[in-house]
Amino acid sequence: MAFTYRGLSAELNRHIVTDSEVDQHLHRLQQQTPRITEVTDRPTENGDEVVLDYAGFVDGVQFPGGTAEMQTLTLGSGQFIPGFEEQLLDKVPGEEVIVKVTFPEQYRAEDLAGKAAEFRCKIHQIRIKTTYELNDTFAKEVGECDTLAEMKAKLKESLQAYSDERGEMDLQDRLLQQAAATLDFTPDPNELEDAVEQHLRNMEAQLSQKGLNLDMYCSFMGITKEQLHEESYPAAEANLRRVAAVEEITRLENLTVSEQEMGEAIALICRKNNMTVEQFKPYYNEEFEAAVRRTVLTTKVMVLIRDSANITEK
Repeated sequence: MAFTYRGLSAELNRHIVTDSEVDQHLHRLQQQTPRITEVTDRPTENGDEVVLDYAGFVDGVQFPGGTAEMQTLTLGSGQFIPGFEEQLLDKVPGEEVIVKVTFPEQYRAEDLAGKAAEFRCKIHQIRIKTTYELNDTFAKEVGECDTLAEMKAKLKESLQAYSDERGEMDLQDRLLQQAAATLDFTPDPNELEDAVEQHLRNMEAQLSQKGLNLDMYCSFMGITKEQLHEESYPAAEANLRRVAAVEEITRLENLTVSEQEMGEAIALICRKNNMTVEQFKPYYNEEFEAAVRRTVLTTKVMVLIRDSANITEK
């Protein structure tokens, strides 16, 4: 079979976002975004959120790490050491309070463990958290829209754009896999073994984000780590074939990456990580540059295949 990457055929599966999905998203947003209201007509109560400054002292000497300004603390949350939050009850904004506590014997900072301390606090604000009603106030304060109807319309538009982007990415990936399947390719055994190990490392990283590891995964699936290793070969080989197809198309089409394109790609990485280019420089080396270049070339290849393909939309 000749290597084919132009004139491929595929189906673009487009999901149309429904009003019900918009409502579900709104309800999640409602639960995740409490309304914070300042309290000015009473002293602090359990469950209130207070904004305060504090400075910690042991034997009259201020200790490192025990000072903060405009700190937010929910009374009764147990966030601070035992006895601290209770002494902030029945206080009002502007009031200065001396909180006296004893650090636990097993406190993480050994030089403070078991010692008596006092915190000189000043309360700036009392606030309470309530659940928003789904109305125009919610739209103004959370959605930055004048009305709830406007917020729903914008949210639906945003969800549709996200869905369309995911659908397009899936289409391009399937087209590249389709092209790669026609490539005459036999992986080097050592490269394949390395790819399997990388596949398992990626899998381990994904599992760790959910508090799991490979041993737990194998236990859930009823397989051994040796079986998982063996079952990873097809995915690893498919990835190597995909990389080889990108390299071959890059060669056949004389694709290159300009300095401007590299700059734009790096700027995008910085934006996604909330970094400036200056902050990013320490992480930039030849290996990273090569990875960015491969990513830009892969994007070019996928666009080329997509533009020449016969696409039907479903």
